Amino acid sequence: MTTRILTGITTTGTPHLGNYAGAIRPAIAASRDPQMDSFYFLADYHALIKCDDPARIQRSRLEIAATWLALGLDTDKATFYRQSDIPEIPELCWLLTCVAGKGLLNRAHAYKASVDKNLEQGEDPDAGVTMGLFSYPVLMAADILMFNAQKVPVGRDQIQHVEMARDIGQRFNHLFGKGKDLFVLPEVVIEEEVATLPGLDGRKMSKSYDNTIPLFGSAKQLKDAVARIVTDSRLPGEPKDAEGSHLFTLYQAFATPAQQAEFRAELEGGLAWGEAKNRLYQLLEDTLGEARERYNALIARPADLEDILLAGAAKARKIATPFLGELREAVGLRSFREQVQVATGEKKKASKSARFVSFRDDDGSFRFRLLDADGEQLLLSKSFADGKSAGMINKRLQSGEPLDVRAEGLAFSVWIDGENVASSPEFADGQALEAAITRLREALAPQE
Repeated sequence: MTTRILTGITTTGTPHLGNYAGAIRPAIAASRDPQMDSFYFLADYHALIKCDDPARIQRSRLEIAATWLALGLDTDKATFYRQSDIPEIPELCWLLTCVAGKGLLNRAHAYKASVDKNLEQGEDPDAGVTMGLFSYPVLMAADILMFNAQKVPVGRDQIQHVEMARDIGQRFNHLFGKGKDLFVLPEVVIEEEVATLPGLDGRKMSKSYDNTIPLFGSAKQLKDAVARIVTDSRLPGEPKDAEGSHLFTLYQAFATPAQQAEFRAELEGGLAWGEAKNRLYQLLEDTLGEARERYNALIARPADLEDILLAGAAKARKIATPFLGELREAVGLRSFREQVQVATGEKKKASKSARFVSFRDDDGSFRFRLLDADGEQLLLSKSFADGKSAGMINKRLQSGEPLDVRAEGLAFSVWIDGENVASSPEFADGQALEAAITRLREALAPQE
């Protein structure tokens, strides 16, 4: 059973050590877990809310994409894409905007903070507030619900937005689901053990405080930044308080337990701060040096990065395109042909005539096929050890519960509880694939 996990990275700045330890490193580790279906994207539409400098946004997109790949993200295992390359996301954002309550959005922390600041300064409450800022939670909901992510790792300041995505998704399900859940309701993941690194001045490392250490600056830039870390006035030979030292906290985030213990002992034994900073610099250089070389090589080949991201977008759209088609259908944006059928009271042939055929393989395992009205095979199940297990899956497919259909090349598969239970044959082209998915949904739709 796999769990779909989704994380967005806003493209407004250059990644620093805090981004790496707090978000990038744990996310890449999670993507290597075979139980995780990982979706990571560059949130460049979100960046437009915060930044009106096109050159900065373009550079940030390049740097962040290169950073994730240089640090080892395997795009064969994870789906890595730019938000702006998925046109289904802004269309879904509009569908969700039409059901999202203004009162809900009025309570968003970022909007309320802007209003409070304006009132303190005697300004109009909405001075300087764009619809991008006000509607930010709806776009974030579209990011999450587009791929029916089950888990969304976020910082504490984003918990409210995931809860809003749940509220909006639940409202949409209620209005248009006809008894089934079109959207999975996401759950927040707060990773308590993920490192929050101090910056040069001891406050949380943040671009807002201008106290960051760039992740992939040159060796000289890294050494100069480490040299600026604030320490106390204890002289060489005087014992240092490792636990109270920002420098030691940074060292801990990259060192092995043995290295941490040794460094602690040396600090408490009187190691000079200058030498301690040299030790931290060397550790960071050993940890990030090779990745920096890969990063610089990727930055020098932007066309290669473009190809990787477009391939990721194509992978993501194999899910997004058919799903958006289902959502358009649900809200009434349907083909006129279907409207004629509904108006004349005709039953769709596929939903009336599709049938399951159960059989046993030569090895004694149990399987079943789903044939459409014309006898064409839509699905072939996986092998089951016993007839009861096959029958339970067969029954659930016919129960009317929401279908998790995932396109894979020119074929698709059906998943239940995170497990691939049946697959289609390969179709001639994308149009035939989408038509087959539509026939499948019609065949398994609840009968009125």
